[in-house]
Amino acid sequence: MAASHDTRLVRGACPHDCPDTCATVAEVRDGTAVRFYAERDHPITQGWLCAKVRPYLERVYAPDRLLFPLRRVGPKGPGGAGRWERIGWDEAIGEIAARWKAIIAEHGAAAILPYSYSGTLGLLQLGIVNARLWNRMGASGLDRAICGAAAERAVEATLGARWAPDPRDVLHSELVLIWGHNPASTGPHFMPLLRQAQKRGAHVVVIDPRRTLTARSADEHIRPRPATDGALALGLLHVIFAEKLHAEAWLEAHSVGWRELRERAAEYPPERVADITGVPAEAIVALARRYATARPALLKTADGVQRHGNGGQTIRAIACLPAVAGHLGARGGGLSYSTSGYVRWDAEALGHAGECPPTPRSINMNRLGAALAGEASGPPIQSLFVFAANPVASAPNAGLIARGLLRDDLFTVVHEQFMTDTAEYADIVLPATTQLEHADLHKAYGHRNLQYNQPAIAPLGEAKSNWDVARLLAAAMGYREPWLHESAEDAIRGVLDATRAHNPLLSGITLERLQAEGTVPLSFAPGEEVPFADGRFPTPSGKVELRCDALAAEGLDPLPEYTPPAEFANGQRSKPEDERASKEQSALILISGASHHFVSSSFANQPSLMAKEGVPFVELNPADAAARGIADGATVCVASERGDCELRAVLTDDVPPGVAVAPKGQWASRSPGRRNVNWTTSDALGDLAGQSTFHSNLVTIRPLG
Repeated sequence: MAASHDTRLVRGACPHDCPDTCATVAEVRDGTAVRFYAERDHPITQGWLCAKVRPYLERVYAPDRLLFPLRRVGPKGPGGAGRWERIGWDEAIGEIAARWKAIIAEHGAAAILPYSYSGTLGLLQLGIVNARLWNRMGASGLDRAICGAAAERAVEATLGARWAPDPRDVLHSELVLIWGHNPASTGPHFMPLLRQAQKRGAHVVVIDPRRTLTARSADEHIRPRPATDGALALGLLHVIFAEKLHAEAWLEAHSVGWRELRERAAEYPPERVADITGVPAEAIVALARRYATARPALLKTADGVQRHGNGGQTIRAIACLPAVAGHLGARGGGLSYSTSGYVRWDAEALGHAGECPPTPRSINMNRLGAALAGEASGPPIQSLFVFAANPVASAPNAGLIARGLLRDDLFTVVHEQFMTDTAEYADIVLPATTQLEHADLHKAYGHRNLQYNQPAIAPLGEAKSNWDVARLLAAAMGYREPWLHESAEDAIRGVLDATRAHNPLLSGITLERLQAEGTVPLSFAPGEEVPFADGRFPTPSGKVELRCDALAAEGLDPLPEYTPPAEFANGQRSKPEDERASKEQSALILISGASHHFVSSSFANQPSLMAKEGVPFVELNPADAAARGIADGATVCVASERGDCELRAVLTDDVPPGVAVAPKGQWASRSPGRRNVNWTTSDALGDLAGQSTFHSNLVTIRPLG
């Protein structure tokens, strides 16, 4: 990019877990980044960054950044000063390799568990690092099911792939149905497009128990009880079929099982669904008619709605709606869940698994605490290597994880930018680079561009990238395969070239072009920009699978169904107004959705953003608060059968009776009692793909003296 004689402009990409994947620019003077802002010409970023990422230089140059390797000299877990000693990289890598070799000799490589998630979403610093070293070692695998596993599986089972429209196509929508999703906080670059669509006449409906920032500006807000969304979707399908508003000719030609789905939906008349969801029957009928007759209608959803015990079947039911109503294949219509399916990196080029020992076992990341406590079959976990993740803050049943990390026989290494909740339990902590200090390639899951991240500055202190650490560890372990020692550019180029060989959407997209242009759109052929416009689907049948026989082969219901989460079956009243249990003792459903200023636990130690987010809080309906003697601003104890935490009560009609909302992301080490909301959340698995069930969480809330 052009620059003055003493300033360089370096293009980059936001690496964090957000669908927007913004294009960024760093101004660098004398080796120091002096400004950080959005790429003005990017089709989605459009010259502005969210509140989380805008002050990114505060993170890069934070006084508490980890800049040197550390070894624990005090007790494991949270504690005071003097618990760490600085060591050199050679010593740190040598100690890690020696410990691992001893563990492998005694227990086998399955006793080593790498744990990572979405601290970065880059091809190199996450994808390749997730795979190559651990495949070569034969370490335990990780079922990466904490975020959207059920929804991903459900959408792929129904439509064949996670393909979504260009977000700008919302300008062609007559109706926009936003279901269990708050893009104002979690994908804000969609919001200006939504505003433009509204100005053009689009009717916006938000379905969410909470009055979110997105819901406040909608034309209509429908508030079902948590975890009843599947029933609501089946109720809408009931009305559409019953009133013959379905696209029968299209369904006959392009779907499997629409008649069986009609029979299933017949079991969900509006009156029954109203009793389950709390949404009035007349509102269900009106929404079904509006959705089915709009031309076209866009249904936009995300991962929060499926973090329940019934999340897979919920998304199955939701994903059927655009097909039944005839909105698939129309510009401005269809399902907007994720664009991730357009580019799936070549698996062998990514991880070279074909040249490695088979993965001995796989551990579901939602069950990390239980695995550390001995649940996993095979050898006990003897070493944990954590990078791009902070499970003590972000994973369910965090108290059990913390107890597991205190094991004296567990050797824990954390590669991090800051002394996180998880790093406090480590034996060795390694300093990690930020996005400005390393190279990477990013694909988005909310739009359809690839973006290259150029390193803008040299690593601060002795910080090293995830890939550089993986290469050092591979060398120390004696692994000589060339693909474990490639440069960053060669590793990225190899995966990109291998993927382009079988994916025409990457036609003409080379590493050199990405480095020169920064952002490059996927290469859609004319007429192929709208997903499924040709009526063909990458499913086994080539059609929309409203009845999915692949799920039936797994012993699952091939049709969408509604079943309450197991946690609710015995503990939750059927309706908030039910007085059979005393209000003081009755449980509330706690939703721990996204914070506005944090990305999961990323940024939750940054002072300016902590000040904006405020003291960790829980929102309560005034009626529930009054029944429990809780005043606005009071400190309360929020407790489940798993654990408890202290939060500040915020009384608001934004949450309905029977529901509480405590946003995720706050670090336990910076929260009262050194516990956050994940001390209460469940590590039970959902109905599909080992999904997390954060929101199927019954709690009691009481004031603290």
